Amino acid sequence: MESPVPGLDLDALTAELDEQLGAADADLARHYPGARPGRQPVHTVYVPADRFHAGLARDYGETGLRATEEHQAALLDLLGGDQDLLARVRAKLGSEPVEDLRIDLEDGYGTRADEDEDHDAVRAADQLREAIADGTAPAGTGIRFKSFEAPTRRRGVRTLALFLERLARDGSLPPGFVVTLPKVTAVEQVEALVHAAARLEAALGLGERALSFEIQVETPQSILGPDGTALVARMVHASDGRCTGLHYGTYDYSAYCGIAAAQQSLEHPVADHAKAVMQAAAAGTGVRLSDGSTNVLPVGGPDEVRAAWANHLRLVRRSLERGYYQGWDLHPAQLPTRFAATFAFYREGWAAAAGRLRTYVERRESGVLDEPATARALADFLLRGLDCGALTAAEVNEATGLDTRALEALAHRAAEAGG
Repeated sequence: MESPVPGLDLDALTAELDEQLGAADADLARHYPGARPGRQPVHTVYVPADRFHAGLARDYGETGLRATEEHQAALLDLLGGDQDLLARVRAKLGSEPVEDLRIDLEDGYGTRADEDEDHDAVRAADQLREAIADGTAPAGTGIRFKSFEAPTRRRGVRTLALFLERLARDGSLPPGFVVTLPKVTAVEQVEALVHAAARLEAALGLGERALSFEIQVETPQSILGPDGTALVARMVHASDGRCTGLHYGTYDYSAYCGIAAAQQSLEHPVADHAKAVMQAAAAGTGVRLSDGSTNVLPVGGPDEVRAAWANHLRLVRRSLERGYYQGWDLHPAQLPTRFAATFAFYREGWAAAAGRLRTYVERRESGVLDEPATARALADFLLRGLDCGALTAAEVNEATGLDTRALEALAHRAAEAGG
């Protein structure tokens, strides 16, 4: 095309800009590849290694169902009398009560004799292999081992090696398997795990880059370094593409910040600050976010169960509204409210999201002018609802005119267009 400015060669200028910005373009593509493909679980269930067994997911579902039946009136009241929502929760507890599982050999497990931890690591790996073989393992699995801080480093590495050697005896790791590095205080610890992962892969005959990990953000040092920079952002990019998630650690982080025990919560201002920094650090990298847990458990008498359920419903909804689509669950009786809050979030918002997306795709006029980045968010919202079972493909297709593959393609294109 002819240049709109006489005497200015736009092709030559563009070539000059391409050369000037080529390195920045490559860095952007490398460091910010976009959303990680596939399903993100709505929760991670943590269970101490000595309590894990092959049938744990099924047992958690049965326990969650019993709690639902025993306290049905209270739960139904908390759900505003929504019988359909309650039925969906029951169905989920019967079909997929645990979406993601971490076998814990850190704080939830505690400090034990070396021979005891050795035994529990090996036994838990064998039980996980059994669950995978009989089809009862959750879609996502993994372990949390002790930190790379000096006092626990040797124990953590040994436990990780023992577990992986037992689990990967056929030369591979199960799909969706990750390990969790806790109490990270330095970028160098992430780099050390990258090094350890490569050594373990070679020794165990695993494929290159077979081992992925999550970074648990539970120390102020991971949010704010001594030079004032957000170290969590550097940690993500120091992971050599192995980091799949950032998980917020509610109680360690709060305690490190000097918050009194009674006020420690995933909704405390120090938690919101940390999670906002995590959100910015992870944006565009393909690293997913998970909120932490609440230690207020639905156990005891009817009043105590109701109060704990009301608290959990509110906190899960709060996290979802703030863009944290995953959280921790510590007890099987938390599963009913995890799924109730999650399903309600998507059920309440899906019709409006679908309508706006259809208007955007068909380029209709409306009172809301959505941009490509918002269209991405609309498509992502519907896909998340489909992934967890809150929505059906048929109802989303009818409302949007798009099938799941088209939704995924739209979300990807919108992400590119929106930058």
